[in-house]
Amino acid sequence: MNDIFSIIQELIKFRNERDWEQFHNSKDLALALSIEAAELNELFLWKKAEDVNIDKLKQELADVFAYAFLLAEKYNLDVKEIVLQKITQNAANYPIDKAKGNATKYDEL
Repeated sequence: MNDIFSIIQELIKFRNERDWEQFHNSKDLALALSIEAAELNELFLWKKAEDVNIDKLKQELADVFAYAFLLAEKYNLDVKEIVLQKITQNAANYPIDKAKGNATKYDEL
């Protein structure tokens, strides 16, 4: 059994034990994901990146992953598959010879 599947199963178990599925519609999962990502960003606000509190970083990053995994599960998406597909797409958009060491967006390379 793969690790991502196991994590999603634990998230579902946690959610279901609390009867929270009723609150986990697509809109609210997407909003929660966005809010948790903002809380992740807040850890870096007005600081140098190396000054981030690692314990808080782990907590906020875990929240981001949790909501992203639950949203993927809602649509029966295979997280590994969609991430690998996106890497393939990005490889086509950002060929090494044009993108290496360059932060320019793909349509401006």
